[in-house]
Amino acid sequence: MNLTVFGATGGIGREIVRQALDAGHRVTAVVRDPARLTVTGDRLEVFRSGLVDPEAVRPAVAGRDAVLSGLGARSRKDAGVAARLTRTVLRAMEAEGTRRLLVVSAGPVGPGPEGDGFLDRTARSLVSAVLKDVYADLREMEAELARSATDWTVVRPPRLQDKPLTGTYRTVTGGFPPHGRFIARADVAHAMLSLADDPAAVKQGVGVAY
Repeated sequence: MNLTVFGATGGIGREIVRQALDAGHRVTAVVRDPARLTVTGDRLEVFRSGLVDPEAVRPAVAGRDAVLSGLGARSRKDAGVAARLTRTVLRAMEAEGTRRLLVVSAGPVGPGPEGDGFLDRTARSLVSAVLKDVYADLREMEAELARSATDWTVVRPPRLQDKPLTGTYRTVTGGFPPHGRFIARADVAHAMLSLADDPAAVKQGVGVAY
């Protein structure tokens, strides 16, 4: 496939680029600072953009089979960037007629798992309270997606870890895996690439966890 990756210097975005190249895809990595992109490859194009102007982003998404985004707040003080930057991506995609888009959100933004126990519900509530501004940003981002003309998928992980790829995790479309508390960024990237050509995931939120 011919893919574009936004947030390519972040933990998940960098893994998407690396795994996509390893799988033989052509990748356009959209970054603000190319020097921060440590992944290299013959099928990699680096596109520099601050994601301010949708018109400037259009060449990065034109003719692509799918767009994958790891954009999001890296800390509470960055709350607001996910919706704002994703809005730029959406406008560029709609202008070019590029339809497939996969983004990262967070488990607590979606519905809780069926049969969730007291401890898991309490933990979700505490995390949601601490990160309320970040999650409000992600909810606004998801609302923007729902209003868009794209064939979107929202991937919702729990707490992220910097661990090696396993390729073994659980996914629940429209929900969240019971007792799912952790997942590696590498496995979130793997899930996104796996879902890119899955028609059952279009216009769905997908919970992913170990």
